[in-house]
Amino acid sequence: MSSAKKFARIGHECVACGVCAKTCPLRIITIHKGINAVVDGRKCVGCGKCAKACPAGVITIMEVKRHEEALV
Repeated sequence: MSSAKKFARIGHECVACGVCAKTCPLRIITIHKGINAVVDGRKCVGCGKCAKACPAGVITIMEVKRHEEALV
């Protein structure tokens, strides 16, 4: 079992274009109030497809150790 969890983090520069939401294979990214995209970090597996598809380049894949997961 891995000691780290990966998940996507969407920067505040997000323009809510929706490309990441359409690209996410788990469909866990939503557009919040038409302002920015929000990812459910508890369900994200960190595959990176959203980060590769983001035209603004504001999505990064983060990694946290399992014991730090409660802080995310």
